[in-house]
Formats: sequence, structure tokens, C-alpha cells
Amino acid sequence: MSEIVIEAMQPAYIESFREALDSVAKERRYLSLLEAPPLERAEAFVRGQLEKGNPQFVALDNERVVGWCDIRRHERETQAHRGLLGMGIIDGYRDKGIGRELLGRTMNAVRRMGLHRIELEVYADNQRAIRLYERFGFLREGLMRDAVFLDGRFVDLVLMALIFPVV
Repeated sequence: MSEIVIEAMQPAYIESFREALDSVAKERRYLSLLEAPPLERAEAFVRGQLEKGNPQFVALDNERVVGWCDIRRHERETQAHRGLLGMGIIDGYRDKGIGRELLGRTMNAVRRMGLHRIELEVYADNQRAIRLYERFGFLREGLMRDAVFLDGRFVDLVLMALIFPVV
């Protein structure tokens, strides 16, 4: 593994981002997706994020996306102060500080754009991710019992949020 670089998402990384998303989804342990959407939908998502100014960062190993973190601002006017966090790191790159770097860059961008509340859902058995979110100040707000049915078992989702003070 060479040096990992964290960069803002660019259209040139879309295909590699989709491959990373597909890799994590197919592990069937971290995401509610079972596979990445087709390239056209992944491209529409990324381009939409960029057009709306929503933060999206990628971790690169020699131009290959090995992780991502993004925030989708809610579109309703009454909820536009909220954003939904999504992130993932492909197998073989976890426990190397990449998630911390991605989340840090993303949270800095969120502060600059003035969002007040960042929300996420995480599998209850993903303690590594929960600890990371808690280190950044996310608090547990609830539990959705049996929220996901995957491979013959139910999985609880922990609801977490971080609220930035109003300035």
C-alpha cells in the first residue's frame, strides 16, 4: 500500500468510487446496499452532490478509491439545515486512520457550509464505526430494532447525530 491521499471527489474518480462502493456493499456487513448501483446512477449521484455543493471526499491509493465520506443535505427547505452522512472503507484499508482522515475533512467542510445537524445510521454490530463517530462528537439518538434483514438475520441500526452550535 502506498501513501493514501484524501481529496475532494472529482468526476475522474466516479468509476473507481463505484467499484469501492460495490466492494463494501458485497461484504454484506456495513451497508444496506447489496451491490453498487449501475455506473450511470453512481455518476448521477456524484455529479448531483458536486452541483449542490455537498461535501464528498475520497481516499486514494494511486488514483484508486479505497474509501469515501459524503454528506447529503436534505432538500426540503424546512430540513435543509440537516445532512446525512455516508462513508465506507474497502477491506484491507481499515484500521489505518483513513476513516478518521475522511471524516475530519468532511466535518471541516460541513462547518464551512453551515449545516447545523449531521445524521447517520450504522449497524449496531459495527463497533469500530460507532467509536469513530463518537470520537467526532456524534451521539446516539436511538435504535431501530430489526431495521435490516440480511442473510437470514435481522440487524439493528443505531441512529446517531452531531449538532453544531448556532453561531
